[in-house]
Amino acid sequence: MKFLLYAALFSFTFLGCKQQTEGDSVVELITVEEMDSLLDMGKVKLIDVRTPAEYSEGYIEGAINIDFRNENFEELINKVDKSKPVAVYCGRGGRSGKCSAYMKKAGFTKIYDLDGGITEWKFKGKKVVK
Repeated sequence: MKFLLYAALFSFTFLGCKQQTEGDSVVELITVEEMDSLLDMGKVKLIDVRTPAEYSEGYIEGAINIDFRNENFEELINKVDKSKPVAVYCGRGGRSGKCSAYMKKAGFTKIYDLDGGITEWKFKGKKVVK
């Protein structure tokens, strides 16, 4: 019985983590509540990777818009300070996941990706700016 308890503890501690690491880069999929806490603490640069049209329909306060589908996306995202934590989101999580993967390869040190995107943010009753 103790073996099962230790095995479960080991699994949760070392294998159940949501973050992915490669070298010094880390991507962490976070919940709306975790994103809200990070924003309250002022700990991250917030990036909305949706199109400008989507952004104009409502965005999370403090977000800058860098369209993942823009032909200059890589140039624009590389202007962001790679040494500081960043949080990205999109509509539902697909584009922000791809953006996070790119940012990880580009050398960003800490990347948070909002699970469910702005759709989940609004579903949880959080405000958006229009």
